[in-house]
Amino acid sequence: MYTLTTKLKVFAIILMVVGAVFTAIGFLAVPADEAAVEEMLAKEEAAHSGAHGETHQVGEDHSGSTHEGAAGDHAMESHDTEDMHMETGYVTDNDVAHADDAHSTTPHEAEDHAGSHAEHVYHQLVNRPWSAVYVACFFFFMIGLGVLAFYAIQKVSQAGWSPVLFRVMEGISSYILPGGILMFLLLLVTGLGLNHIFTWMTPGIDDPTSEAYDHIVAGKTGFLNVPFWLIRAGIFLVGWNIYRMNIRKFSLKQDESPEGNVWYKKAFKHSAMFLVFFIVTESIMAWDWILSFDPHWFSTLFGWYVLASMLVSAITVIALVTIFLKGKGYLEFVNDSHIHDLAKFMFGFSIFWTYLWFSQFMLIWYSNIPEEVTYFVTRINDYNILFFGMVAINFLFPLLILMNSDFKRVNWFVVTAGIFILIGHYLDIYVMVMPGTVGASWFIGFPEIGAFMFFAGLFLLYVFNTMTKAPLLAKGDPFLGESKHFHY
Repeated sequence: MYTLTTKLKVFAIILMVVGAVFTAIGFLAVPADEAAVEEMLAKEEAAHSGAHGETHQVGEDHSGSTHEGAAGDHAMESHDTEDMHMETGYVTDNDVAHADDAHSTTPHEAEDHAGSHAEHVYHQLVNRPWSAVYVACFFFFMIGLGVLAFYAIQKVSQAGWSPVLFRVMEGISSYILPGGILMFLLLLVTGLGLNHIFTWMTPGIDDPTSEAYDHIVAGKTGFLNVPFWLIRAGIFLVGWNIYRMNIRKFSLKQDESPEGNVWYKKAFKHSAMFLVFFIVTESIMAWDWILSFDPHWFSTLFGWYVLASMLVSAITVIALVTIFLKGKGYLEFVNDSHIHDLAKFMFGFSIFWTYLWFSQFMLIWYSNIPEEVTYFVTRINDYNILFFGMVAINFLFPLLILMNSDFKRVNWFVVTAGIFILIGHYLDIYVMVMPGTVGASWFIGFPEIGAFMFFAGLFLLYVFNTMTKAPLLAKGDPFLGESKHFHY
């Protein structure tokens, strides 16, 4: 039996407490009102003007023809930008800036624009701590759900190598209960209007008489409406948790009564049904909880893309937890061939994720259809380092570290690759969520770090506490003998 050490328990609690404090600081740091934002923007503009003034004299030496050419080019750029966004319905801060530069404005119009911009930035800053909590909450819930799906695949495929890892998978997947409750509460407070991170929930967005009317979103209200959205979330979470509770019960019963494999057969049937339910609900969940942050955009690959990120993160956590427990003297029946197989899955799903990312990005970028490419333009312009950085982390590190077969048997190689994979896929979720909620007003600060720490602490505490409830070896599994003697 595994015993949760005081050191690990205290570490997890400290993570949660410090994370909660940091997250609270993030909420308290939000500007009080639009006037505070206007003052902040004015200070930034003054600082920028002061720095610009030092180089202004050099600019005065340019010829008049150069100024005229630049102005003409800028006007053409503004005109092209306006044409594109008239087609797509997207308007960015850059478009507003181009329009201001290209067309003369009266003082009254300039004042209106400044107020509108301040209001826009204010809403982005208010959304930031909520979005940080959402990203962290979803990321750790995604790991638990991915482990549950991987566990079901092992059951249905009657895999002979993995039964020695089943209790590790059961422990990690147990997080979908507290993680699912927190996820639903977050969706509920969002649906009740306590935050505004989903633009399709804006009041009046489907009302043609409202200033907030959006004809594209209005056409999707049959699916994107709060009651149906919450009902779907409830069905998903209940279904996933029912399977998890049943499969855990069957596993423990099989240990008590291995004769005839009655409970194993029940687990097989339930796992087969769950996988059908999961593959449908996971795709809809990806649309509801992630894709709808950008309600104008669509991708037929998106459900698979999120699934790939989910599975590679989940398998990585299985490997890290297994190595941790083995280092503490547990799981003596796990050998380097089991670690090798987990590392192969980490490598394989990293390549699969890269394939899906490139397929989605390349086709949309090459076709250059305005309503499709805008999604990537926003991320490249405002999240350039994170966007391409997470691609490099999620592809290059697994490729370079885990390509060699021998390295897959070396624990510290697997741990190193695993840490980079988890960082990369957290950033992947971050880049999927933040552009639709905070736009260019993003920053990795107190709320982002705090939310990650809080949910990491909760995840560690709940998962390792669950592992104390049953032996770490599923002794009744009919494939246990094969798994114990597995060598590759």
